[in-house]
Amino acid sequence: MGCLLYDTPEAAFAAILAENPLVLGIGESHAQKGKEGIPTATRRFTETFLPMVAGKASDIVLEIWVSEGKCGKEKEAAVAELQKPVTQSQAKTNQNEFVTLGDAAYALGVKPHILRASCADYDAIVKAGPDSILVMLEMIARLMDEKAKALAARNANAGAGKMVLTYGGAIHNDITPRPGREKWTFGPDLSAATAERYVELDLVVPEFIQDNDAWKALPWMPHFQRDAHPTKTTVFRPAKGSFVLIFPRTAE
Repeated sequence: MGCLLYDTPEAAFAAILAENPLVLGIGESHAQKGKEGIPTATRRFTETFLPMVAGKASDIVLEIWVSEGKCGKEKEAAVAELQKPVTQSQAKTNQNEFVTLGDAAYALGVKPHILRASCADYDAIVKAGPDSILVMLEMIARLMDEKAKALAARNANAGAGKMVLTYGGAIHNDITPRPGREKWTFGPDLSAATAERYVELDLVVPEFIQDNDAWKALPWMPHFQRDAHPTKTTVFRPAKGSFVLIFPRTAE
C-alpha cells in the first residue's frame, strides 16, 4: 500500500498522468444528498484536472446512458423507476454535472461519448425484477468497456498516441474487482487490451466518506487518517496500475 502526500491536487494528478496510460479509468463516489455545499469530485475534475489532459486525451466516455432506439415510454419509465434505489440518495445535481463535464471536455478538444443501451438491454433490466440493479451494473460496465476499447484501438491504429478517459462510478473502473463483482468492472479487460497500460484512478472527496461497510471494505481505508493531513492531497496505490486520490478537506 504505497502512500504519498502532495501539496496540491494538480501535483498529485500530474504524478498519476506520468504513468502514461492509454486508458485512464476515473471513478468517483457520487455526491449524496445533504452535501450540496461541498464541491463534488465531478466538479473538481472538470475545473482542475480536465484542462491538464487537453492535448493528451482524445476522448472521454461518460457514465450517462440513454436508449439506442425507441423502446417504448412504458419500458423506459419502468427502467427509470428501477434505478431509484441507486439514485434516490444521490444529489440531484449529479447528472447535470456529468453533462457539464462533457461540454467542458468538448470545448477543450476531448470528444465526449455517452452510452447507448439497446432495447434488448432495457428488456433484460425489466425482466430481472429484484436483480435489475445488478443487470444495470453489468450493462454499464460492458458498454463502457466496448466503447473505451474501440476508441483505444482506433488511436493505436492511427498512431495517435493519445489516451482515452472514462468517467463514472468507482465500482466500474476497478482493475482488481472484489469477488462477485467481476461483471461490474471493465478494468481487467481494458488492462489486457492495452498491454497493461490501463490505469485506475478513484477520486475521493473526504467529506463524502461514510462510516459503513462499503467504505470500510476498501483496501486503503484502514490506512487513511482523515484528520492527519487535512490540507494535503493524499494518494494511495493499492496495487499496480491503481490509484486513489483523496482531495484536501474543503476550506470552511
